[in-house]
Amino acid sequence: MAEGYVWLVTGSNRGIGLEMVKQLLSSPSNIVIAACRNPSKAAELHALSESAEGRLHLVALDVASKESIREAAQAVAGIVGEKGVDYLVNNAGINPGGEDTAFTLDVDVLEQVFATNVVGPAYAAQAFSGLVEKSVKKTIVNVSSTLGSMGADYGTRCTSYSVTKAALNMLTYKEAKEKPDVTAISMCPGWLQTDMGGQNAALPVSVGVAGILKTVLSLKPEDSGQFFNFKGERVPW
Repeated sequence: MAEGYVWLVTGSNRGIGLEMVKQLLSSPSNIVIAACRNPSKAAELHALSESAEGRLHLVALDVASKESIREAAQAVAGIVGEKGVDYLVNNAGINPGGEDTAFTLDVDVLEQVFATNVVGPAYAAQAFSGLVEKSVKKTIVNVSSTLGSMGADYGTRCTSYSVTKAALNMLTYKEAKEKPDVTAISMCPGWLQTDMGGQNAALPVSVGVAGILKTVLSLKPEDSGQFFNFKGERVPW
């Protein structure tokens, strides 16, 4: 394989994930593994693949399924070989609870969100850790949200989503502590114009993703275990 960094992005068929794949492919040195539930239905990814000259690989990965994650890890190992995965971006996430609150939320929905937003990234990090650790950059990016920050004090809104993002932030901290050779961070992409963020969001998705990539590419080992936003600023826990 050509020299360059290998990026694996989950939830890559839309929104932040799709835009990240597009921006990463603009650099000819990047190799991108675009992971999503149904690659066969990901028309935009297939279109990108046609002009990527072999640098974009589509892999099936459902973060709510341990079996799917295991199979994806095997598939990715066959693609990257000894090069490993430099950047594992746990981007896939859901918010079916919307603006729910602590005393009105549906606990079945909370369980569903937790499975996708926390358990999925936790298991993905385990399944891909061997590939991450054999790479040059050894980086895990957990896409979080400032809604998961108690210090930001967003009040009652989006409780199911917020609880899972707070848990994801703690997972980031624990990953960083357990493996000092890996740089693991949480990243708030900002309120972006995506299907989840809505068209009234503050910024186009391209701006948030450009900020994410700029911040991630400038990370140092001492940044591991921290919570950043797309501007490169530290977010309070």
